[in-house]
Amino acid sequence: MPEEIWRVFLDDRLIDQETGAELDGYVWGVMWHCLYSGAKILPESEATRRWSKALGIDFHEVRIETNAHDLILRFSGLQVSEVQVGYVPFVVE
Repeated sequence: MPEEIWRVFLDDRLIDQETGAELDGYVWGVMWHCLYSGAKILPESEATRRWSKALGIDFHEVRIETNAHDLILRFSGLQVSEVQVGYVPFVVE
């Protein structure tokens, strides 16, 4: 994705279907995935160096394997929260 497009996708409203539905961009939020077999931080790559230089902020890379996707995620910021055992963010009936 070219840098010009990436700048548009930095809008935090695109992480939630409710706030991002009317925006011209891809809504990243999917509510949940089973994290199997897990996530792994990758070493610095040419791609993360290029993005960091182009946008002037640090970029990182992680590989996330879920029950549905095998993703390489390049990002400039990440928030991780610990939740209690049994936490249920939503219920599907």
